Amino acid sequence: MSNDDTDKTPPTDRKSAKDWLTTAKTLTEALPFLLRYDSETIVIKFGGHAMGDKRLAHDFARDMVLIKQVGINPVVVHGGGPQIASMLDRLKIKSSFIEGLRVSDEATVEVVEMVLAGKINKQIVSAISGAGGRAVGLSGKDGNMIVARKLHRTVRDPDSNIERVLDLGFVGEPETINVEVLDAIIEADLLPIIAPIGVSADGDTYNINADTAAGAIAGELEAKRLFLLTDVPGVLGADGNLIAKLSVGEAQTLIDDGTITGGMIPKIRTSIDAINQGVEAVVILDGRVPHALLLELFTDQGAGTLIS
Repeated sequence: MSNDDTDKTPPTDRKSAKDWLTTAKTLTEALPFLLRYDSETIVIKFGGHAMGDKRLAHDFARDMVLIKQVGINPVVVHGGGPQIASMLDRLKIKSSFIEGLRVSDEATVEVVEMVLAGKINKQIVSAISGAGGRAVGLSGKDGNMIVARKLHRTVRDPDSNIERVLDLGFVGEPETINVEVLDAIIEADLLPIIAPIGVSADGDTYNINADTAAGAIAGELEAKRLFLLTDVPGVLGADGNLIAKLSVGEAQTLIDDGTITGGMIPKIRTSIDAINQGVEAVVILDGRVPHALLLELFTDQGAGTLIS
């Protein structure tokens, strides 16, 4: 027998005919969903620990390119809580949370802007470009896209029943969303990646919860869907099990009775506000699940909690 490598039969990684038929079947089953979302705008809030996982971030970038390629217009609003916390720790700047919102003094909001509008925003743009897409990174301050006002929160003392106003510092909420810049980017067949930093009429910079910013943008764009990617499977009931569907009224009740707490509160409030502004439905889903967004968009299986 010859030792020449040309005499050897090389191993093959080709799929079998059965595997290819399965792939073709999957594609045909996706057709009704492709038609449903054709030329529609969807807004995706990308955040949580999935952003820090290289494999999941790579998958997300490829998913965005695929979604854009099939004729859907995705708009991405990203968070960066873990990355902000890491940078604050490195700089020895203490921070705290109230109802899932980071209290932001002047030093904190500078770090937030640096991390969100700088490092993270450009990482996402680069990942999408590397996957074959064309993305544009910007913050809510660009073109006065997100004109913000100071966010006020009140808490009621359970003993005296007296309400107390909480000062969250430079934490804001959208007052006006100017979508002309986004319209131009979408019209140019580009994919906008938005850091949720707003600017007030007086020129102050405000840290805006990424869910809140995504909801306001989705409402102004009259998006078909708003997707909130997070670190949990969706909305969990008192028994700890996933709730697949909720109405707006049911979602509000879960806040009122204390079932929903912490960082899920702004997500539910955002969902309710977005639907009231005309978004057809909101889905809260686990961004740690590979291709969770594709499952939700293009299959009957779905993922997470649908609020409508």
